[in-house]
Amino acid sequence: MNVSFRLNGEDVTATDVSPTTTLLDWLRETRGLTGTKEGCNEGDCGACSVIVTDAGGARPLNACILFLPQLHGKAIRTVEGISAPDGTLHPVQQAMIDHHGSQCGFCTPGFITTMAANHLNGRTDHDTALAGNLCRCTGYAPIVRAAQAAQSAPIPAHMHDSPLLLAQNIPGEPQAGAEPPNHPTTLDGFADWYAANPDTTLIAGATDVGLWVTKLMRDLGQTAFLTHVDGLRGITTTDDTITIGAMATLSDLYPVMAEHHPAFAELIRRFGSAQVRNAATIGGNIANGSPIGDGPPALIALDATLHLRRGSETRSLPVADFFIDYGKQDRKKGEFLTHITLPRNADHLHCYKLSKRFDQDISAVCGAFWIKVAEGTVTTARLAFGGMAGIPKRAAGAEAALTGQPWTEATVRTAMTALAEDFTPLSDTRASAGYRMETAQNMLLRAWSADQGAPTSVLEIRA
Repeated sequence: MNVSFRLNGEDVTATDVSPTTTLLDWLRETRGLTGTKEGCNEGDCGACSVIVTDAGGARPLNACILFLPQLHGKAIRTVEGISAPDGTLHPVQQAMIDHHGSQCGFCTPGFITTMAANHLNGRTDHDTALAGNLCRCTGYAPIVRAAQAAQSAPIPAHMHDSPLLLAQNIPGEPQAGAEPPNHPTTLDGFADWYAANPDTTLIAGATDVGLWVTKLMRDLGQTAFLTHVDGLRGITTTDDTITIGAMATLSDLYPVMAEHHPAFAELIRRFGSAQVRNAATIGGNIANGSPIGDGPPALIALDATLHLRRGSETRSLPVADFFIDYGKQDRKKGEFLTHITLPRNADHLHCYKLSKRFDQDISAVCGAFWIKVAEGTVTTARLAFGGMAGIPKRAAGAEAALTGQPWTEATVRTAMTALAEDFTPLSDTRASAGYRMETAQNMLLRAWSADQGAPTSVLEIRA
């Protein structure tokens, strides 16, 4: 297949490439742009960070788990394109020199591209924005000082990339028996095609599927990239509902949740890194069925509904009912997730993630609690956990112990005991079964303490 995009200001076409060729491999092996480094090759270290610009703006992404078809019609800037055409250094490059931000230098190209993207977007939350770029020798203090020093400098003119206008060149939906739609554009056409080709691997952000290729060396077979299906994108809010397209990225979702459910927004902020959140989709986070995915517990607690489609047929079901057993979801062959809806209620949500690292780590336990209290009595309780069973799951016994009871510590401790009847967690490399149970119980107590006004965030408490 052929893929066209803008690379460091030059329009290029990658010809006859495999759909699962990563941008990292293509840059280094085909174009000789070896400044972009291969570190972990799974989206954790940020050494391969590049800037990708499309209609939604510019953002840093991990080149190691980006497949070339995801970039069709977009603009890419690598570390080789950060300085001006006349060789003048970008402000973040000069600041890294001035503040001694580089030692061995292996991580430096990734830091430079991420910092340049943040500089372009006016981001100054450097600790969060740079959490996806790892440095093992210099340490972060001089790098953050460099980012701070450069943040007020003017944006170089060459950094204002624009995506290619390639809509007319994107292949449309094929007729029966034709090649797979690597770039489907319409929801109806894609739905019909996928119903007839249900064994196709669907690729959204590729933050999970990318590892199937780079780590498991898996042949994905027939693929379809959903990047250009506008009917799967977007987030809309009405008086009654919030509707989230399955292809909405976690970065897209963050500001909406920050307005309506801040606890969910803070949970989203701890999904992977900025590079991962910029690519990962909420639909993919649900559809992969992981028992430790952080999105489903919050969506279950929010009483969200999934909407699925197969051909012209559609159906809806609660998020909680989608997960049947480990590795098994309620999804028919040829059926795919189109969007998620949330009732637009007042905020009663608490979300807590327990992991060994605060940033960029997988949950050992994730708890989400929707607890509504009226005149001192619990009227609604939806408690959902990840990491406590083979699927994201509600805690029915603990919910029953809370509902209709006074919202007191005694009631909460009774519900904490009931959690032991709801779950039988496993021990693995992340946590023991006993630790998982105790921390899940303590999350519920933490939610009650937060409602009483006690500081419970690790970002608020100081020794």
